[in-house]
Amino acid sequence: MPAREASAGELRVRLEECGQGHLLRFHDTLSERERRALLEQIAALDLASIPELVARYVKGKPGLEVDTASLEPAPYYPRDPADRNRAWDRARFRKLGEELIGAGKVAAFTVAGGQGTRLGHDGPKGTFPGGPVTGKPLFACLADWILAAQRRWLPSGRSIPWYVMTSPINHEATVSFFKANRFFGMAERDVMFFAQGVMPSFDMASGRILLDQPGVVATNPDGHGGSLRALHQSGALDDMSERGIEHISYVQIDNPLARVIDPVFIGLHAHAEDSSGEMSSKMVEKTNAEERVGVFARSGGRTLVVEYSDLPRELAGQRGPDGRLRFKAGSIAVHVLGTGFVRRLNEGGAGGESFALPYHRAEKKVPYIDLESGKRVEPAAANAVKLETFVFDAIPLCRASIVMETDRVEEFAPIKNADGADSPATCAALQTERAARWLAAAGVAVPRRADGAPDCTIEISPLTAMYAEDLPRSKLPARIERGARLAL
Repeated sequence: MPAREASAGELRVRLEECGQGHLLRFHDTLSERERRALLEQIAALDLASIPELVARYVKGKPGLEVDTASLEPAPYYPRDPADRNRAWDRARFRKLGEELIGAGKVAAFTVAGGQGTRLGHDGPKGTFPGGPVTGKPLFACLADWILAAQRRWLPSGRSIPWYVMTSPINHEATVSFFKANRFFGMAERDVMFFAQGVMPSFDMASGRILLDQPGVVATNPDGHGGSLRALHQSGALDDMSERGIEHISYVQIDNPLARVIDPVFIGLHAHAEDSSGEMSSKMVEKTNAEERVGVFARSGGRTLVVEYSDLPRELAGQRGPDGRLRFKAGSIAVHVLGTGFVRRLNEGGAGGESFALPYHRAEKKVPYIDLESGKRVEPAAANAVKLETFVFDAIPLCRASIVMETDRVEEFAPIKNADGADSPATCAALQTERAARWLAAAGVAVPRRADGAPDCTIEISPLTAMYAEDLPRSKLPARIERGARLAL
């Protein structure tokens, strides 16, 4: 019997055992190439886990697994190192971080699997304009920071490698975009691409896996938590080992203000007494109780992130004696991870058990093939459950994890929505505000409107200045005109 037919027969039995036999409903109507592709796609699924996933996450709706009564605000290193509540030596940790960077122990890692659909942009999100004046793409914004860090802290001839996680839907377009833009000034050998994994999309009512086409299973990316597995499976961890990398600086593609390589944060992660050097995180103070960001908390001696939708309203709104929110440490998806920690999570301990991050359930509209008619259906309401993992769920698996506060204006201007909060407009405003602060500190007169916002648009590349004190004062204008658009 041909291997292809035997494989089909074997998969049919396994699919029937887990209640998903319908995935081969149209098998016999497909071309040989389509059959092969479908069987390969099904074989790549973890079929043994499907019944439990359906029972727990599709037909069930698990809530927060932590007793909310035990939650306490997570401690953190304040952005003012002289804060009387927790003073720390910022200069010392910066020096230690610079030493690690200079020794080639640090790599950049960017999660960039999303598309720009919500922004009305046709293409990978990293190709969306992130520079408010230049219009440079988000990929270029992050590449500039890596190049600036490389020139500042590494000896000539050494480089900081950049690992970029794509998704199956944008991998080829992302690689092509880098090639077309000559890798934004980086050496091609120092940029590694790999795609994240996928999960099947489930019919909300029945728990059946949906078909996107008669010969294509409907899938969705497995979330940014899948990045930890993808680092291992892609060979990126092995490449890091060959390069002597010990620490991975993790950022997401949507934040052009991210300090992709931050010596203070890296030094704190690697050398703070209360850090295991496994996984550390940055935070900003929440603007209000309703802000849609996860918060850092503590439970049972472990640090964790509680999603804004899981934090009870009575806790989210609690305030301390100073009138500020108790649970104010908002996660901005910026982390440093030890390579040894990521490898241990994937390879397991002495018993060989590998980690399993919990899944998060999302109800979505997913087009599908009707099993009776074979026609494609575009649902008008949410009909499916998508499952994804979140990278911050690895934090409680650390022996000890620390959190460092940063300034929102300095480091957090994400582009997530077409308008409103976290949009291109708010990102441009934050980038301009940061630039205005820096220029004003250098003696430049910056025009402001009645509400205090800068009456201009300014963009400062990390290649010009990584910090305010780097600005070349002798080359700066004495003043910025109202309505001006200036790129430095």
